[in-house]
Order: sequence, then structure tokens, then C-alpha cells
Amino acid sequence: MTRTALAPTFTGAGNIEFAAHDYPDPGPGQLLLSVQANALCGTDRHQYFDGSSVVPGHEAAGTVLQAGDGTSTAVGTRGAVFLMDYCGECRSCRYGATNQCFAKRADMGFTHDGGYGPYELVHESNFFPITDDVEIGNATMLLDVMGTSSHALGRAALVRQDVESVYIAGAGPIGLGLTVMSKLKYGADVPVYISDVSQWRLDFAETFGAIPLPAGDLRAAGNPDVAFDASGKESARRAALDIIGRRGALICVGHGEGVTLNVSDDLISPEHAVLGSEYFRYDEMPGNLALLAEHQNLISRVISHRFPVSEIAEAFRLFLAGETGKVVITQEGAS
Repeated sequence: MTRTALAPTFTGAGNIEFAAHDYPDPGPGQLLLSVQANALCGTDRHQYFDGSSVVPGHEAAGTVLQAGDGTSTAVGTRGAVFLMDYCGECRSCRYGATNQCFAKRADMGFTHDGGYGPYELVHESNFFPITDDVEIGNATMLLDVMGTSSHALGRAALVRQDVESVYIAGAGPIGLGLTVMSKLKYGADVPVYISDVSQWRLDFAETFGAIPLPAGDLRAAGNPDVAFDASGKESARRAALDIIGRRGALICVGHGEGVTLNVSDDLISPEHAVLGSEYFRYDEMPGNLALLAEHQNLISRVISHRFPVSEIAEAFRLFLAGETGKVVITQEGAS
């Protein structure tokens, strides 16, 4: 059986139209979800402007509507969708590094239909069940906001554990996630400095305890122990390298531009480390779920706006203007 439902179609140049879209029943090992929420991400801008052959949306949460053969997840189970449909069998997956799978079957919302539509077909292995105490829209926080951010903090811990100050370049949703997760990991008294070109986002980050650095003036940050780049800008990465203290680490979280290093001055003499951090591992989700359940009121404040899917165009307009935190699209009536 194939379901047909209206789904937002990204035709390019910022145009989003609703058109009939087919959703097949789940095959072996698959689940068909009734999507209830999907958070906007800066990565969506490429599909927003360039168009997409699939329904976008890679931060989805919903309820299992149908379960295929060989699955053990009960119909009615609520959960979030892990972006990477990892194989589970390669060297990386066997180690637990599912974010570095050598044989991904899909990137949900990019190569296969994602969560802006009313349904999403996923493999059971990249569906993560949530507890009843987590509101379904808040469950999207387990993905880019908490997952990507906490993984980046874990990468920093590989080379620096005595962290007494933090700097974050970029106060978008990932930067906000890094702010919240830094406060929870390092303690409320550890200063977290943050910079951005958007005054709105700086003001919003300040409500989570971040210390805003307007106009790119990083002198007030002193010499932080770790820096996270969530901007993807070469200038931001270079500036972070210039201010981190000895034994400091720069963790590059945002895709985008490059950075030029002087090996002697930037790495060897100060014993700096520059690390990449890609998404997160599926096995990190249980710990983040426990953290979300404990601090749901705090973490859910990262969501500044919620829009019904009928207003998705307005949601993108506002989000891309840089005057929001995380924006969540909600679905109603999917069955």
C-alpha cells in the first residue's frame, strides 16, 4: 500500500510548494513514522535556495505508524530520527562510530525523504525511542542541538580536560547548543564567550549565561582553554586560534571554509590541537535523552519559534534572517 499526502516541495530560489507525495509501506527492517516535528537547520539553506529532489528535513521526531518485518519497535512508539542511516556492519559502526560509517544507506532529508512531510520511512536502526516525559517537539533537541554539540565537547575532552573557559564562534542553533551543553558539562560558573554578527542571537545567547562579544572583539575572552567554531568561516577559525591559550583546542563544528595554519606557531609551540567534529554517534543518544529529561525546561528554551507546516515559508524567512534560536515545524493530522 502507498499513502499519498501533501508534502512541502523545495523548488529552489526560496520557493516552497505543497504537492502530493507518495509514501510506501515499510519493508523489512523499516518503520513508517507519522512525523510530528522537525527542526530547521542552517544546512537546509542549500535545499531552500537550490531545490531538492526529496522532501527535506533532517531533525525529525514522530510516532511509529507501521513496522516492517523483522522489527521489534511497537507501533505507537515515539522517537527521533538519527540523520545517518548507518550500515551497522563496517569497522566504524562496529566500534560505535556510526557518524563515520563507511557504507551509509542514506542521509535522511538529503538523499531520502525527511521530516518536513507528514511521514518518513526509516530503518529501525536509526530511529531512537524517547521516554513519555519528553514532549515530541523537544525531542528534536536530541539531534543537532544536543547531539552535535555534546559530541564536539567530547572531541575537546580528548585533548583538554581542565577546561576553565570556553569561546564559541557563531550563536546560531549549534552555537546555542554548545552554550547550553558547555554550561551543563563544565559548570554554570565557567565563562562561555560567544560571538556573532547577529545582535539578536547574541542577546538570546546571553539569556543562557553566555558572555556576548559584539562586533567580533575577542579581547574580552582572554585566552580560553577551548574554542568551538560553529560559523564555518575561515576568519572565525583564525581568530579563535589566535586567542586560545597554551594547550588549547579548536574544535571545528561548522562546515564551510578552510583555515591556514603555521605549524610551528599555531600547533607545536603552544601545543594547540585542531579537531573536526562531525554530527554525533548514535550511542550518545541515551545519555543525551537522560540529560534532556532532567533539564527539559532549559534545553527547550533553545526553541524560540514553532510554526505549523502550513507556515514553513515564513519559518524559513525568519530563521534565515538570523533572528531566531531553533525553529521547529509541527505537523498535525498525520495518521
